[in-house]
Amino acid sequence: MNLIAHFTAGLDEAGRGPLAGPVSAGCVILHPDFDITLLKDSKVLSEKKREQLFDMITSSCCWGHSFVSHEEIDRINILNASLKAMRLAYEQVVEKLPQWCEKNKVEFPGLEFVRAVADGNKVPDVPNCIAVVKADATVPCVSAASIIAKVLRDRLMCDYDRLYPGYGYAKHKGYPTKAHKEACRKLGPSPIQRLSFSY
Repeated sequence: MNLIAHFTAGLDEAGRGPLAGPVSAGCVILHPDFDITLLKDSKVLSEKKREQLFDMITSSCCWGHSFVSHEEIDRINILNASLKAMRLAYEQVVEKLPQWCEKNKVEFPGLEFVRAVADGNKVPDVPNCIAVVKADATVPCVSAASIIAKVLRDRLMCDYDRLYPGYGYAKHKGYPTKAHKEACRKLGPSPIQRLSFSY
């Protein structure tokens, strides 16, 4: 088995800005052999490239994901909801990590050797975590987490588009575009609308 001195878990969210739908968070510990030169902030990647990288990350890395619903965003605000989603994604990763290490023949030194980096300037409630502004563009495991968060949220919003036609969720994913705002004014808020947001 290979010994890794410590593991770094990247944390990022997607969906803080939309007027509808949940906030999404990913957490990723990269496989030691993962080609980090492929990773970039999810926002600068094409949808096709994000999907390709999503498959690579989920097939080889230790990862977790969580949604926090639009109702909870309205209750606790978007910042707290984003931090909660990151914490929940992190908890999935540390639960999976011993088994993932065994499968990948990596010696697991213990959870005290897990470090975390969160994108932004606020730290979620996870141990040994620092916040780094623009980490999604500079820290590979955070870039990977941003891809997990965005791909799974975009897929969900496409599902919501089929459930709630007329709002254009497959196109704008709930972000405050002119078309989205006009749909809300015409049709009223959809069942996944964030009512604490202005639209």
